[in-house]
Amino acid sequence: MSTKTRILESDGVRVAIEGCGHGTLGAIYASVAKASEARGWDGVDLLIIGGDFEAVRNAADLSVMSVPAKYRELGDFPAYYSGEKKASYLTIFITGNHEASSYLWELYYGGWVAPNMYYLGPANVLRFGPLRIAGMSGIWKGFDYRKPHHERLPFSQDDIKSFYHVREIDVRKLLLLREPVDVGLSHDWPRAIENHGNANALWKMKPDFRQESIDGRLGNPAAEYVMDRLRPAYWFSAHMHCKFTAIRTYEPPSAEPNKTTEVAVEDAPAPISEPEQATGNPDEIDLDDEDDGPAAGETQNAEESAASAPQPPTSGVTDELRAQLPASFAAPAPTDQGPKARPGQPVPLTITNTTTRFLALDKCLPGRKFIQLCSLEPLDPSQLKLHPRSRSRSRSRSKSPPRKAPRGQYTLSYDPEWLAITRVFARDLVIGDPTAQVPPDLGEAAYAPLIDAERAWVDEHVVRAGKLAVPSNFEITAPPHRPGMPETVSYQPEEYSNPQTAAFCELVGVENLWDASPEERAERKARGPPPSSGGGERRGGSHGGSHGGGRGGGRDSGRGRGFMRGRGRGGGRGGGWR
Repeated sequence: MSTKTRILESDGVRVAIEGCGHGTLGAIYASVAKASEARGWDGVDLLIIGGDFEAVRNAADLSVMSVPAKYRELGDFPAYYSGEKKASYLTIFITGNHEASSYLWELYYGGWVAPNMYYLGPANVLRFGPLRIAGMSGIWKGFDYRKPHHERLPFSQDDIKSFYHVREIDVRKLLLLREPVDVGLSHDWPRAIENHGNANALWKMKPDFRQESIDGRLGNPAAEYVMDRLRPAYWFSAHMHCKFTAIRTYEPPSAEPNKTTEVAVEDAPAPISEPEQATGNPDEIDLDDEDDGPAAGETQNAEESAASAPQPPTSGVTDELRAQLPASFAAPAPTDQGPKARPGQPVPLTITNTTTRFLALDKCLPGRKFIQLCSLEPLDPSQLKLHPRSRSRSRSRSKSPPRKAPRGQYTLSYDPEWLAITRVFARDLVIGDPTAQVPPDLGEAAYAPLIDAERAWVDEHVVRAGKLAVPSNFEITAPPHRPGMPETVSYQPEEYSNPQTAAFCELVGVENLWDASPEERAERKARGPPPSSGGGERRGGSHGGSHGGGRGGGRDSGRGRGFMRGRGRGGGRGGGWR
């Protein structure tokens, strides 16, 4: 078996994986407890939620969540945010396409949304004990992929949706990782992963997925690039509202520097036999009809449009006449630059795993397959000794028979390589400016020495200083919803500076672009939201499963530049329509 990650009941990290959250935190924690009891566990070390978390603090947050107004609900989160309840297990999550964008905007680099609940941000790498976890938030929309993070309160209707669209600048950072990763996370599936599992069984559950798979439109190209680069032992996703497993195998990385993989404009799989006919669930309402439909003629590969750009018209000059022209009139000889390299390729020799096990789960509803418990070891077994559990201290002096010793806890920590990459890209990061241009990709050869230099800084100022542990520094920013308050309002939330983002920027030595003076924010608010295109998601872009029987919906050095310059303060519900 090429992957060293094993299912162990004693020494592994006990992890619960959940698909789409949709605000049903109480039901999710109850389900984890029940599943743990059935397995003979006293709980889990970590809960991972694969998106659509819905961290809605109050009714104003709800007003800018991408869900049709008639289906907006506050859900369970306000009670956890206010401190009325506390998460039963350490919970980390990525975002999907139904989120409280106003709150998550404050935490671009990740942070606690409530005690014991950690948001990874648009892209991140963290270590939980011996496991190295990489996550990417959002869903695929090709027309927004190469744009900057231009969204800033007050949001237009376009901003509310584009906020959760995957951006190339975040993916680029993940594609520069050179150290092995144990667990990968994305909301929608990596493109073409269905070809590595029982596709016919998937077509029976979701008949419309078959044609999207044939067309190369099922799944997220960026997630495919990241998975094929990092080759983690496990990759977990959600979004499609069904359980699906697959095993992706790879050739060992090659030492040949010129060996590249050409990017195909059409990535159609091999022909597939006709599946049995299946009927959809008449009780499930698909809420993504307004934000998942591709524009006429748009393909999944919008980010590769240059490869299919129209050729210039011919001049009409015959070859016989052209031969009589002076040499100065001859067209320049074509330059053979070879095949275009696939993003993230070739894989560095330091990433040696050749088997990735994929699991997608459903949303939290009765009768659905939305929870999976597993016990994981890292690809590198030595990490178990380098990152042991903390010892639990019992202060009980009871003379009653001793109970089984409680398991210690693992620590959630920053990742040094990711911090170095963060410092490199913070120099050119721009937020809130729709006219800004994303800096060009310099290529891995150019970025590698920059990352190495910043890694030396991180080792000196963070690692050796003992500051890798993620601090428990959650603070309330927006006022939480309280019983008796209105659950719907017609106004957007205020913009807040989050102390966690300020602390992280100070730790890493980058500018806090998410800070602004009250005067600056008042000026933005007075100007109002930018104009919308009027077409919403009709501008196109597909990410897979756009009509598939109720899938991805449900409720569904301080350097850098900001459009509004930040000051940088230092170096059991669930049912119905879901």
